[in-house]
Amino acid sequence: MCFEPDSLPPIPVLAGASVSHEDLDLEAADGNELAAFAAFPDEPSGIGVVILPDVRGLYRFYEELALRFAERGHTAIAIDYFGRTAGVAKRDDDFDYQPHVQQTTPEQVQTDVGAAVAYLRELGCRSIFVVGFCFGGRHAWLAAASGHELAGAVGFYGRPGEVIPSAGRIEAPILALQAGADANISAEDNAAFADALERAGVEHEIVTYAGAPHSFFDRRHEEHADASADAWERVLAFLARYGPGG
Repeated sequence: MCFEPDSLPPIPVLAGASVSHEDLDLEAADGNELAAFAAFPDEPSGIGVVILPDVRGLYRFYEELALRFAERGHTAIAIDYFGRTAGVAKRDDDFDYQPHVQQTTPEQVQTDVGAAVAYLRELGCRSIFVVGFCFGGRHAWLAAASGHELAGAVGFYGRPGEVIPSAGRIEAPILALQAGADANISAEDNAAFADALERAGVEHEIVTYAGAPHSFFDRRHEEHADASADAWERVLAFLARYGPGG
């Protein structure tokens, strides 16, 4: 998985921000029940954010990230991937996620994304974005090619090679925040992604943080605090640019 169980997003808590949160069970179009965590601002911006975790599925890091979005006015929902094989109950830190990853298909992920998007629309969100990490990063980009009518898709250190074949179907702007020292994603991979998006006429920005490792966006990685801060500001700017009134 990308982050240790006790990791936290490297984002300052906004003191005085008024938000609430709730654990949810959503039902996808195929009948799957999936666990989710939703965070609600008292004064919503009209922006909704679907958060796609790394390969471990839903855990504290992504619940905290949802709260950070809500503190900034954006309704956010982080979803789990493994309702079909592991159920919706909370899991401990020893959860063996790999067998469940192996049974999870891209089509199932997008069906579950659809349930989260529908939930946000029912709440009145006018512009919906997907933000994903690692496994969730590439699925965030694939969500923009899956008919969800998104305003944009953000991926942190996702593998672009699995998205390139779908570039021609992408219907929303793309932001890619990549790690320069990622052992599994090369500069050539990112260049090929940029080329595919350019040829498909997709608005995009691909940012690579030199020397940053996979999963650099973590409060524990103090030496990469500048990269994390820049990445967060880019995410917020992306939401503002393509959200309501952007």
